[in-house]
Amino acid sequence: MLSCDWGSIGSPRPGCCSAAGSRHSPPTCSSHALVQDAAYSTLLRARRQELHARVAATLDQHFADLVERQPELLAHHLTAAGNNERAVDQWLKAGQHAAERSAHTEAVRHFERGLATVAVLPDGSARDRQEIELQVARGLSLLTAEGFLSVGAAQSYTRARELAEERGDARRLFMAVYGLWQLTGSTGNIRTGRKFSDRLLQLTTGETDDGLRLQAHHSAWTASLLAGEPLAAHEHCEAGRRLYDPELHRSHRLLFGGHDPGVCAGYVDAQAHWVLGYPEKSSLIGSEALALAERIAHPFTLEIALLWNTMLRLDRGEPELALQLLGAYEALVAEQQLAFVLEPRFLRGAALSAQGAFGDAVACLRAGLTGRLGQMTFGPTASATWRKHWRIGVNTRLLLPRRGRRWKHRRKRVSACGRRSSAASKVSRSLVSTGSKKAKAPSKRRFVSRDANRRSPMSCALRRASPGYGENVAEGKKPAICSRRSTAGSPRVSTPPT
Repeated sequence: MLSCDWGSIGSPRPGCCSAAGSRHSPPTCSSHALVQDAAYSTLLRARRQELHARVAATLDQHFADLVERQPELLAHHLTAAGNNERAVDQWLKAGQHAAERSAHTEAVRHFERGLATVAVLPDGSARDRQEIELQVARGLSLLTAEGFLSVGAAQSYTRARELAEERGDARRLFMAVYGLWQLTGSTGNIRTGRKFSDRLLQLTTGETDDGLRLQAHHSAWTASLLAGEPLAAHEHCEAGRRLYDPELHRSHRLLFGGHDPGVCAGYVDAQAHWVLGYPEKSSLIGSEALALAERIAHPFTLEIALLWNTMLRLDRGEPELALQLLGAYEALVAEQQLAFVLEPRFLRGAALSAQGAFGDAVACLRAGLTGRLGQMTFGPTASATWRKHWRIGVNTRLLLPRRGRRWKHRRKRVSACGRRSSAASKVSRSLVSTGSKKAKAPSKRRFVSRDANRRSPMSCALRRASPGYGENVAEGKKPAICSRRSTAGSPRVSTPPT
């Protein structure tokens, strides 16, 4: 047996032994990496593969615990030995192991090494199965590390969907479609996202797997809330919670959406209760969801739970609590090197405006609009913020760029309600500095409904995740924002939905 560091062959390190020399001579040792590289390069390809195969076999037989902790080590030697089929499985395990530790950047590298290896395998169902699993895993890690704007994640899920449809693999097709639903719905394309959600529900018709049924409801409760159907969202949340088991479905955090479905059902249902007019019930459900996220201690799950609870506190008119949650949200993202799901400066600006610090609020909002994430959410968030400042009498012209600078979005529809930016400009022009006079309210026809006009900005922005929302307004149809006619958050005599 060669006496050397198992990672030295093919990736020399100082202090490791080189495998150069004849079969009967002892291996030579050198502490210089360049010397090791030179010695390794003198080996013929067949000899290199033989040595890597021997190291891989030794790792398998005598160092199972090391392979369990560092599967990428065995994957490296199997790849170099030409044992590509086994190497692909090990690269997948290595990426999953890194993802479990929330090391998603490292996980992406392992998945991409696996995809490079699978490309040399002969065509067949086994090869396609391995590629689908690698693409889905890569898409989820990219989504977690880069956010919902990740182009690479969309490419991975699209490729996985194509392969699964060709092979008729229903389970893997479900996983790929779920990833595409999350990307499209979360980036504002609500109509397309709703189609993906309907497809997931269709795929689970007659399905006995509670996990897949849970995830189909998972997509439906979010899609329903964003489409302005809070009662349907509540019903899907209830169905999902009946299926959810914290231990049985803990692996779903690594398979579907990168976060826990039970926690998600809680904070989405909290928003649904708020929109339906049950503020106390919404507060209780939101707090329970956040407590569950803290017990689970899964970083991305906790990030989203903090975000939704921040928005809920803003809706309830509790800016101090919102700022506390927002601080925890920003600290967690920085500590875990995650991507922001929503631009935090928009939330901070909304909280500061609720406290009366209008100058600081405007500065936060303008700073938030400069980033890529802010540009993506510019339309619905900015228009909702303008309405908020119109109601409290702040000069919204402060939100606009200085003279001589124009946004490309100025001529495009920026509101989810179907009106254009000129409507917001008219509101802005009618305001006076520091709010000494109140602005004349625009026509109610510019809004979807009277109820939507009364809701707080963060709640409106949540339901209208993109300019795609409200497309049915342009078609002359009346969108259903809420199944109840009462104002969101108003007191109730009747019993909350169960």
